[in-house]
Amino acid sequence: MVGRAAAPAAGTVLNALANGYGSAFAIDAHTEATVELDGSGTVRGDVDGEPDADTRLIERCVECCVERFGDGEGGHVQTESEIPMASGLKSSSAAANAAVLATLDALGADIDREAACRIGVEAARDAGVTVTGAFDDASASMLGGVTVTDNTEDELLAREEPGWDVLVYTPDERGFSADADVSRCRRIAPMADIVHELALEGEFRRAMCVNGFAFCAALDRSADPIVEALPEAAASLSGTGPSYTAVGDRDVLEALSETWSQRKGETWLTTTQRTGATIR
Repeated sequence: MVGRAAAPAAGTVLNALANGYGSAFAIDAHTEATVELDGSGTVRGDVDGEPDADTRLIERCVECCVERFGDGEGGHVQTESEIPMASGLKSSSAAANAAVLATLDALGADIDREAACRIGVEAARDAGVTVTGAFDDASASMLGGVTVTDNTEDELLAREEPGWDVLVYTPDERGFSADADVSRCRRIAPMADIVHELALEGEFRRAMCVNGFAFCAALDRSADPIVEALPEAAASLSGTGPSYTAVGDRDVLEALSETWSQRKGETWLTTTQRTGATIR
């Protein structure tokens, strides 16, 4: 009973920490999961290249699937990823989605991807790796394109499939969303309400910029990368950071890449991903 699946990273349009509404878009960088089920009754996990990684989330994803669709199976889940961990690029959501789909593949269970996404969100809450439940990030990664969600109800409000070019800058540091100052983020709820309205109107680029400036202020992160992207491109802090993402014409992003690359860290050019998570 072996299953394999992959799920993409995502960037932020609206961070849900302020008002419970979120929006994110899938990026063409992936995490792959392989699940091998057996009769042990115990799930063991590991992350390729990260021997000290916290595996509670991917293990819980397997357990949740087995509880619903299996017969008490245990087994092993392994992920390998091209998404930097703890960078604000939704590596946890991608890992959860990939682990869920791989487990469902191993079990031979067939459910729609939105329902599968909710299993990963539940597992993330059980594992204590998310504040909001991250349905915005998880839905973008699972379904592809850009999604707008109500994270308090795990409700998908809108989805589109833009074909954006995307520039990503990831500094040489890690940041965990569970460590964010939620009280400061909630103080900027009036700005998040504006971002939410813009996102529902399809004004994703304007929404990104407003979100980026507001959350950089709330989380004490530099807004310089966002200023450098304007006015030709739109940019935002991704999640609670430390990564930033920008969208725009490719020639504009190539020029911006030269500016962002002067900082310590990694800058890379990619695109949005429209198909979401897939079974391999």
